[in-house]
Amino acid sequence: MNDTSPRYDAAALARYAAQLLQHAGLAEAVAATVADTLVQGDLLGHDTHGLALLAGYVKELEAGRMRREGAPIVVSDRPAAVLWDGQRLPGPWLVHQGLDLLLPRARELGTASLVIRRSHHIACLAAYLLRALEEDMLLVLACSDPNTASVAPFGGTQAVFTPNPLALGFPLGDGGAMVDISASITTNGMSNRKHHAGETFEHEVLIDAKGRPSKDPAVLFEQPPGTLLPVGGTTHGHKGYGLALLVESLTGGLAGHGRADPPEGWGATVYLTLHDLNAFGGKAAFLRQMDHVAAQCRTNVPVDAARPVRLPGERGLQRRAEQIAAGVRLAPSIAPSLQAAEERYGLKLADALR
Repeated sequence: MNDTSPRYDAAALARYAAQLLQHAGLAEAVAATVADTLVQGDLLGHDTHGLALLAGYVKELEAGRMRREGAPIVVSDRPAAVLWDGQRLPGPWLVHQGLDLLLPRARELGTASLVIRRSHHIACLAAYLLRALEEDMLLVLACSDPNTASVAPFGGTQAVFTPNPLALGFPLGDGGAMVDISASITTNGMSNRKHHAGETFEHEVLIDAKGRPSKDPAVLFEQPPGTLLPVGGTTHGHKGYGLALLVESLTGGLAGHGRADPPEGWGATVYLTLHDLNAFGGKAAFLRQMDHVAAQCRTNVPVDAARPVRLPGERGLQRRAEQIAAGVRLAPSIAPSLQAAEERYGLKLADALR
């Protein structure tokens, strides 16, 4: 993307995406939730996990691999701990339904957790953190996909994990913090995008099947395939390895469903916990502490004066506000990916141009 890339109206993009998902079989309310979640990803700048996923979601719906209707099965329900079987329903809808369930429980009990097994893909984790900022909650969210693997354990060469994202969101006196990271240095989405564009990474973020560091995402498509490196790379990758195990235990472990089970296709196992700020030291006390830490970070003397220290998610929130006002810039690969579905259903992404 550059300054000459076209801009799209965010609300129009959400309507377009919702219409496409409805044509593929989703009910109106479910389609609207999924579409809005995808657009929020692009608004925040996570453009590998926004509308870049829409064509894939449509194909999954058409093929029946993403379930079009139904509700999650309640496997276990205690006041502060719930387990759902998502029945491969759309992940963004399941996560928002889960947050709807947890919010009143967290307000009553202080903390409430939900694990969802057999969800379909849940898109951009940062999009859900917006609700924590709005509701005076601290949200911890993690996700793994037990149906595939692309990250080797530190010191190994064979994939065991997915990038296993882990997210954290909480309000501040000014905005909020939104951490959305993964246990691997890069993601499958970015690797696929660079591979299809014939590009390489700036740094060695992968290894080939023999364990040799590489910048080229093509190693993931060789036989035998290479893998993504865990956070910390070739020297300190035990840190990312530990994060991957943390996410696996919170998702597959608590769900009782994961890599020990037969794969079912692209999907997710999800962990969510909400903490009510007022159930502990209180919101005012939380903000006094975290605003102090935030100020120490923001005023920290930077290594590069042209790049001051920011809080995680700060630029994403700024970008979101800017793009709501001025229009959304989409990655150039998104429009071509949607052409086939547009032809089937008579829709045009171009109609959402500002």
